[in-house]
Amino acid sequence: MSDAWLQQIRSHVERYIGGIDRVFAGDSAQGTADVLHVRPVNSRPYHTLLTAGMSRTEMHVPPDANAPHRVELMMTLPEAWNPSEDLNDVRSHWPTRLLQSLSKLPREREGWLGWGHTVPNGNPPQPLAPQTELCGVIIAPSLLVPVAFYELTVDGERVAFYSAIPLYREELELHAREGMAALLERLLHKDINDVVYLQRKNVAKKKRFGFF
Repeated sequence: MSDAWLQQIRSHVERYIGGIDRVFAGDSAQGTADVLHVRPVNSRPYHTLLTAGMSRTEMHVPPDANAPHRVELMMTLPEAWNPSEDLNDVRSHWPTRLLQSLSKLPREREGWLGWGHTVPNGNPPQPLAPQTELCGVIIAPSLLVPVAFYELTVDGERVAFYSAIPLYREELELHAREGMAALLERLLHKDINDVVYLQRKNVAKKKRFGFF
């Protein structure tokens, strides 16, 4: 994939999300994409991280699936998120590392990621960061971007931009048991969108007398 392709992705991000403040470089040897960082502004008071280069690899989408063959992923962090300069600082840079890890899945597994897919952090799922029990993600469109941002066509190729939304183990299990609609209904009922809060309510965890 040419530099011109990646420049169109960056231009798309800057048009709809905001100016790119810095780029966390991927590792070509490991097949990980760059991660773009857009800082908060008054009109969008969140940090936004987005892969740039994951769409270099065309995914093995089944013929009967009406889904994009190329994707980029994003995560939306609260304004208070304060990443250190050290990329090895897991407590602040776990979102960057997570996006880079996810960016190589299509190549490693010869599979695909689409709307409603979940990816646990290991087997059994392990916490994404030391300060949370969130241990996997669901892939879904962001609720906090213009609809025009969802897709970009480059040289006739369809590139979709999805959000990687962290989940708890019980939420992953609910998705596996009852499907995406059941999980999204509970998330939306609790006004949970794609902004990542490490201590948010677990919408699938049972209490003694039922659910939250």
